[in-house]
Amino acid sequence: MSNATLARVALVDDDDLFRESLGLNLGDEGFEVVSFDRGEPALDFFANGGQVDIVLLDWRMPKMDGLEVLRQMRARGIDLPVIFLTVLSDQIYEEAALSGGALDFVEKSRSLSILLKRMRLIIDGNKVPGEEVAANDTGVHHLGKLELRLDNSRALWDGTRIDLTLTEFNIVKLMATRPEEDVSYREIYDLVHGKGFLAGYGPSGYRANVRAFIKRIRQKFRAVDAEFDCIENYPGFGYRWGDGTGQRNGNEDADVGLLDDAAAAAE
Repeated sequence: MSNATLARVALVDDDDLFRESLGLNLGDEGFEVVSFDRGEPALDFFANGGQVDIVLLDWRMPKMDGLEVLRQMRARGIDLPVIFLTVLSDQIYEEAALSGGALDFVEKSRSLSILLKRMRLIIDGNKVPGEEVAANDTGVHHLGKLELRLDNSRALWDGTRIDLTLTEFNIVKLMATRPEEDVSYREIYDLVHGKGFLAGYGPSGYRANVRAFIKRIRQKFRAVDAEFDCIENYPGFGYRWGDGTGQRNGNEDADVGLLDDAAAAAE
């Protein structure tokens, strides 16, 4: 790779037009792309010593779908970070991908900027800007029942793995490495989309996007522990990782309305 290349990417997708278009876009963004139209030649590439930094893997492909390609990679000791690209939006597919060892799951309908953000999080080693709480020498951060394995972006609660996407993991990491500290909607949103990115309606439209992320994270933890209550609301401002007593929570959707307008004016 040249010094200007951000990373080398394996793009595995049987849709010729999509593969060509995405490959060109990634090339324009500074990535070196190696493309494959099926899973088998991609596996052969790795078996013959081929090296990449990230694998972008289509879910639906003939003969061998993306999930089977991922299983084959892991069975052969190929532990590269994998992001699934798919038109399948049902949560069951996301959960299957994460359980199989993928780091993230991005719908093809999402904009290129979303995919680039996820890829750069991997390249940057999933570091949260300004983070002051370091992991111990094992690369693991502990907080109560929570265990964050920073080397592979895995989260466990009381010893049970929580299937978080890379983005969800980084949101949890942002809050859990600053326990009892309030984290604003804007800071969480900037972590997901990049600083200064705008979306939604009105001056605080991004808040609905953050609430959706928090709701899904809570659901995943509560699927393992129905009493999980560590993500606390700060109405009109954001969230914090608390002690689990739930004293500040209340309704998950209570942080809307007049308090939002006041907080938006202050940001």
